Amino acid sequence: MAPRKDDIAIPADPDDPEDRDVTYEGLEQGYRAREIRMTRTALGLTQEAFAERFRVPVGTLRDWEQARVMPPDVAVAYVRVIARHPDLVAAAVAERAA
Repeated sequence: MAPRKDDIAIPADPDDPEDRDVTYEGLEQGYRAREIRMTRTALGLTQEAFAERFRVPVGTLRDWEQARVMPPDVAVAYVRVIARHPDLVAAAVAERAA
């Protein structure tokens, strides 16, 4: 039986009063945050520069990177396309804005 999103993936350390359980959903959210942050840093862009270049609200980008909000699947797909073809995406976004 597959785990549910609210099942515990990583139990809290009982010796650490500040540690918390991590659910499978939380684990996925952390992986998505890392993928987005690593894509941005691989391009050598600040959050502000990435947000401006690819028309993502900077607050939204921060929330995704800090795993405060789960980015939707379409956003993750968009970031994966950006990772592979950053100049093509930037040109398409700029053309649409013109």
